[in-house]
Amino acid sequence: MNNDIYMKRIFLQLLFGVTLLSLLSCEKFLAEEPVTEVSIDFIYTTPEGLESGVNALYNLMRNYNIPEGEGDALRSSLFFLVGTDLGLNRTWHTPYGPNHTPVAFPARKWTRGYQIIDRANAIITNAPKVDMLDTRRNQIIAQARMVRGELYLDLIRMYDNILLDTIATTPENAFDPKEYTPADPEEVFKLIDADLDFAVQHLAWNVDYGRYGRGVAHHIRGKSALWQQKWEEASTHFDAVILDPTHDLLPREQLAQVFGQNLNHKEALLVYVRDEITGGNDNLAGGGPTWISSVFNSRVYELSGGEMIRSTEYGGESLGWSFPNDYLRSLYDEENDLRFRTYYYPLQLIVNNPESPNFGQPLAPERYDDDYRRYHWSLKKYHDEEKRVGTLNSYKDHLFYRYAETLLLGAEAAWRTGNTTKALGYINQVRNRAGLHGFASFDLESYLEESARELALENERWFLLKRLGILVERVNLYYEMGSNSGNKAIYPMAPHMVRLPIPQSQIDLMGTFPQNDGY
Repeated sequence: MNNDIYMKRIFLQLLFGVTLLSLLSCEKFLAEEPVTEVSIDFIYTTPEGLESGVNALYNLMRNYNIPEGEGDALRSSLFFLVGTDLGLNRTWHTPYGPNHTPVAFPARKWTRGYQIIDRANAIITNAPKVDMLDTRRNQIIAQARMVRGELYLDLIRMYDNILLDTIATTPENAFDPKEYTPADPEEVFKLIDADLDFAVQHLAWNVDYGRYGRGVAHHIRGKSALWQQKWEEASTHFDAVILDPTHDLLPREQLAQVFGQNLNHKEALLVYVRDEITGGNDNLAGGGPTWISSVFNSRVYELSGGEMIRSTEYGGESLGWSFPNDYLRSLYDEENDLRFRTYYYPLQLIVNNPESPNFGQPLAPERYDDDYRRYHWSLKKYHDEEKRVGTLNSYKDHLFYRYAETLLLGAEAAWRTGNTTKALGYINQVRNRAGLHGFASFDLESYLEESARELALENERWFLLKRLGILVERVNLYYEMGSNSGNKAIYPMAPHMVRLPIPQSQIDLMGTFPQNDGY
């Protein structure tokens, strides 16, 4: 069997299982006989089937961005949250340095991304053939094109050299020969923009919780324009979100609710929804439990003296794998910036063991130590008040795109067009909400620092620094590895690491696609 046929067969085995609402796990599906023509007909020839296919795309995107459990799936997402100038890794994986061997976790982004694109292609291709109301059809296609456009933007930002394929895999074309070559970036961005423009046109502003709406379509479309240095175009899309009343910053007194238990608020552009009752794993509507709420906080209950115990207040069962670093902390006005005491756990611990005579009092200085596993300045954005003590599992919804980022990107776009007044108006909304005075002037360094303060350890910093051409420089200045304060070190990021390696298994299958330089 030649490589082309083998690769298509792999895709063919996967494609129908993930579409049918992923009722079977991938592992089980691959052990089954191929699905029947009847089930394929249901998905792609009926309005109800197409909507089921779209629902499956939401499940797949949730798993792609914020997966259940641990392992390479979680690594593939955490890398972009913490592997920046703002992060510190204590353990588990080393994104950079002399022993940098990024094989598994970058591979998942590539393979899963193209599997989801293939399913989006199938919906986009077949929906025009189905007898249904045009408005319903366009909403289905718009959501599928949102997914495809979002993923292609993700892939080209991560790998630079990517495939471009808009033809869905079917039993009829699965074994057609094909030559695999890197796509022209202009063609990739042309497709991204066309997909997102269609979504902007056909999605509503007000949509059901957890669904794509026009706001997030404009937001991602603006990001695409920034990557192409089309400043006016970017500004237009961010302005569209900012000027429409659907989305807004939560007021200062509600800052704690931005990442609170109820994410159904105006600042949310897109939320990945989880529910334990309808969940169990990411193939199901409710999704599987994530560990992300346990990654970024210390195991304070391991401090000596027995005065700290596991409690929901400090994140419950914790992993203590990754943290904000000292550079990020230096950017905050710790006395006045409300984000410092809202987006992070308190530095001063309060004795929470009821059996201690010091219960309710500040923990004595001699009880602290310098092992990050037990104590470090810790991120609270993924805190889950409903996570049960004794488990790493969380079913809390995840805020993935939000309005504060729209304001900051809109400020950059306006500044690049020469409209400093607008740029200051946007960035100062973010500062004022945090309880700070606004900037009097706009410059790139102030913008980067304010973006760090507001969006730290969310899914944007790595991409922002890469787009500005300063990722390697900034990571080598500030990113840290270490398990206590005595062994922190910079693990150097080499210039070629601004793009991830193409999975070698996929290169072997494709036969004609080159590996990125340096790997």
